[in-house]
Amino acid sequence: MTIDNNVLLDENSSTKKIILKLAWPVIAEQSLATITQIVDLMMVGRLGASAVAAIGLTMQPVFFSTALASALGVGTTALVSRFTGAKENKKAAAVLQQSLLLSFLFSLSFAALFYIFAPSLLRLMGGSGEVIKLGTSYLRIITPGFVLMVVGFIVTAALRGAGETKTPLKVNLLVNLLNLVGNYIFIFGNFGFPALGVSGAALSTTLARSIGGLILFLITFSNYSVLKMKITGFFHPEISLIKRILKIGLPTALEESVRRLAQLLFVRVIAALGTTAFAAHQISLNAESISYMPGFGIAVAATTIVGQNLGANNSAGSERGTFEAWKIGLTIMGFMAAIFLVFPEQLIRLYTSDPAIVSKAALNLRIIAFSQLPMGTHFIFAGALRGAGDTKAVFYSTAISTWIFRLLLGYLLVHPLGLGLVGAWIAMVVDWSVRGSYVLYRFKQGKWKLINV
Repeated sequence: MTIDNNVLLDENSSTKKIILKLAWPVIAEQSLATITQIVDLMMVGRLGASAVAAIGLTMQPVFFSTALASALGVGTTALVSRFTGAKENKKAAAVLQQSLLLSFLFSLSFAALFYIFAPSLLRLMGGSGEVIKLGTSYLRIITPGFVLMVVGFIVTAALRGAGETKTPLKVNLLVNLLNLVGNYIFIFGNFGFPALGVSGAALSTTLARSIGGLILFLITFSNYSVLKMKITGFFHPEISLIKRILKIGLPTALEESVRRLAQLLFVRVIAALGTTAFAAHQISLNAESISYMPGFGIAVAATTIVGQNLGANNSAGSERGTFEAWKIGLTIMGFMAAIFLVFPEQLIRLYTSDPAIVSKAALNLRIIAFSQLPMGTHFIFAGALRGAGDTKAVFYSTAISTWIFRLLLGYLLVHPLGLGLVGAWIAMVVDWSVRGSYVLYRFKQGKWKLINV
């Protein structure tokens, strides 16, 4: 199958057209995933605050474990885009193969830890009583799907680096539809199935993610893939290539680990405010996630454009494409800020009718509206730097900002200064503002043009 995945830019290129060609499938894919998460939480929200809190706490260690997966994904995208830009497609396919081998080792290890230590992890997160009971069941049920979820993540990262963003969209469309149908069947007990509640949500998620990951894995061996691999020698490691992947990816692993650990502690700070406050926090995060879709999609476009154009020795095209992506991203994120300022109650009432939760969560959205432009700036320029292989700069900014401005400042605002949940969300705005400012400054310095991956 021949796919036009060329994103090389020159003076005659329509930069905006190329950015949107890359970004719209990713935005659509993220929209589908986000809508599914929103509907998930809407359904679970009908089961009560304990159910919402259980899933919220359970997902924190899962998110933390994606640090290495993100590292592999970033390293994969950067190298695949470089090799694609240099017209070395066989090397690009070899990068994907080595990343998949590493992902199997990683995901199997974490899956075992999740299953065995589920109750301990939830206690560590500050859960108790019914929350631990529900959360343990949820975590153990989603564990089998974790391996194939990571596989799907790696394949998606490789395809995006090659400029093929439509295939992950098609697969994730199926995944999200399966998840929604599964939720309807298993949470509430429809079509003759028993009502499983929180466990039903986990079962639906596991089945959908497993099917999606398996499909993406099989695609990589077919003529449908722009990065066709061969089953012969698939399990043969190439140490030199693995080192190149990890050279780019390890700073991202550290970035994600540090960020996720800060978020875990940040959740503990908020969990101490009680079940209602934490449920409001979780619902607010879920509603806010709709703003991630355009920012993330444009960031993927910037990553691919920078990587491929650097591979073709066209740093001017990389720079022009990134700033055009920034303009598009800020326009969309500014619109999202207006939505959060004007219609927060309407969004929150989609999840719950509890007046205490609605009041707290709506205020959270009004606060986070002020982070939308710096958040978009961070997404896009961090994506561009990663595409160039400058992952250390992103790591440093994330590590310093999340620990000082989100966690430490958040703790001070929440507890000693007595601002409660409001203080936590103010700290989040400060964190995004610092990170966005730094990656913009770093990109303008231009050192990324000289990095050898």
